[in-house]
Amino acid sequence: MAEILSQKEIDELLNALSTGDIDVLDIEDQDDDTRAKEYDFKRPNKFAKDQLRTLEVIYENFARTMSSYLSGILRTYCQAEVVSVEPLTFHEFNNSLPEPVILNIISFRPLKGSIMMAISPDMSYSIIDKMLGGSGANLDEVRDFTEIELTLIERVIRQFLILMSDAWSNVIESEFKLDRIETNAQFAQIMSPNEPIAIITLRVQVGEREGMINVCIPHIVIEPISNQLTTKYWYKSQMAEETDESSVDIISKRIQSTPLNLRAILGDASITIRELLDLQVGDVICLEKAAQDDLDVMVENIKRFTGKVGIKNKKLAVQITRIEREGLEDE
Repeated sequence: MAEILSQKEIDELLNALSTGDIDVLDIEDQDDDTRAKEYDFKRPNKFAKDQLRTLEVIYENFARTMSSYLSGILRTYCQAEVVSVEPLTFHEFNNSLPEPVILNIISFRPLKGSIMMAISPDMSYSIIDKMLGGSGANLDEVRDFTEIELTLIERVIRQFLILMSDAWSNVIESEFKLDRIETNAQFAQIMSPNEPIAIITLRVQVGEREGMINVCIPHIVIEPISNQLTTKYWYKSQMAEETDESSVDIISKRIQSTPLNLRAILGDASITIRELLDLQVGDVICLEKAAQDDLDVMVENIKRFTGKVGIKNKKLAVQITRIEREGLEDE
């Protein structure tokens, strides 16, 4: 994240190369010299490689579901992928953010503390433009976001948080809640500058436009579940879930909780349009069934029971008298 250049820095570098102030060979030599990095024992890396790998798996799942969601609401091809997962300090992350930026402060329940999700201006403008029926083109010049634009992007972010909770479900049952949105990184000092964090960088493509989404997770927030952030725990929880309940049991439970429409038909009557228009309060419509006849009880417009109308606990009710068995075996 710290090595990503802003558009202004890229333009200055290209101008320096074109004028000859900087030589390409000098840059390559400099890259060779900086391959070996010094380790600062005063600021140790608190994220293990296995923990970073687990975060990568979590946000790969998040990227897949986010791609489907964006494709649905924007009516265009959208693709998201994890570019990198790396440890940094909050100071390095905060200084690398452009201005303005959609910076979301998110509470990570039931854990204590907040995480951050930064959406680049190009990505934000493209999403807003597509939501308003445009082509998704970026703005020619960067400007502050209006209140209407912030309201539109907030709806998208809240759905992102639901998808993020699903992506974390194999590690912890969590709920992400949007606390506030900042457009200036200086107003989002939620932790000390030297606090170690993990940065998950996602590249998002909306149509022909690309942008970045960065998720900042402080180590102090996920420290209580650090033992669960291992690939071994991840795959073990998946296998345990598959072993505990067979697919048939899972489907059966979901079917049992599926809502259905149930209605009882008192009877039918045929009248003309003129008779319908002339209906007044107190008029009587004669039905084709007698009061003592059984009623047809329909389940999703299919006759499944017969019953008699009555009153129970001072409310209209239908007592089931017979179950329609015909056709159940075939279905």
